[in-house]
Amino acid sequence: IRLHILHHAAEEPVFGLGIIEELRRHGYEMSAGTVYPMLHGLEKKGYLTSRHERTGRRERRVYDITEQGRTALADAKTKVKELFGELVEGG
Repeated sequence: IRLHILHHAAEEPVFGLGIIEELRRHGYEMSAGTVYPMLHGLEKKGYLTSRHERTGRRERRVYDITEQGRTALADAKTKVKELFGELVEGG
C-alpha cells in the first residue's frame, strides 16, 4: 500500500481521501484510521512532504513526493520486478 501511495504521489500531489478512493478502485477497503497514519509515516521517513491546501471552504493536507521518496520508489520497483521475474520464471 505504501508503494502504491508513493507511486501516485510521484505522478501528482495526493491527499488522504483521494488515496482511500484510489485504493478502493483496486479492491482495498482502507479506513482513514489506516491511511492517514501511513501518510504521516511516509512523511516522517522523508518520502513525502505535506502542505495545507484550501479548496473552497475546505482545507486539506496535500502530500508531495520528495527526492528521497522517488529514490525509495525506484529501488522498490526494481525489487518488485526482480521478484516478479523469479515468480514467473519459476512458475
